[in-house]
Amino acid sequence: MKIVLTVLLITFSMVGYGQTDNTMGNFDTNFAHTVYFWLHNPDSQEDRAAFEASLQKFMDASVYAKTKFIGTPPRASRDVVDGSFTYSLIVTFESAEAQQKYQDEAPHKLFIAEVGHLWAKVVVYDSKGI
Repeated sequence: MKIVLTVLLITFSMVGYGQTDNTMGNFDTNFAHTVYFWLHNPDSQEDRAAFEASLQKFMDASVYAKTKFIGTPPRASRDVVDGSFTYSLIVTFESAEAQQKYQDEAPHKLFIAEVGHLWAKVVVYDSKGI
């Protein structure tokens, strides 16, 4: 009985933190790639579902992306917060060279081919750690 309770406690702790894998567990500070997407039809549940499925498939298949975060804008609490985007993606890499390889890998190209028609605008910010 103690073993079952221990396993349940560990499982609930992991789920409670939302991290059952290494998706955002160890943020790599060498190189961050931040992408903001504005969909043509942000209220379309069909477009959102297609975009999310394709982006998640891409992130799961990427060999070079280390940590990955997919998000949507929260309700803005301050005037300086820009919540006009539909989705954000933050991906980290061990180097700028690894990020370039990510740009050229097949899963990235497939993602663009599958859902590139859904976005009206994309803005990218790349940063190197200091």
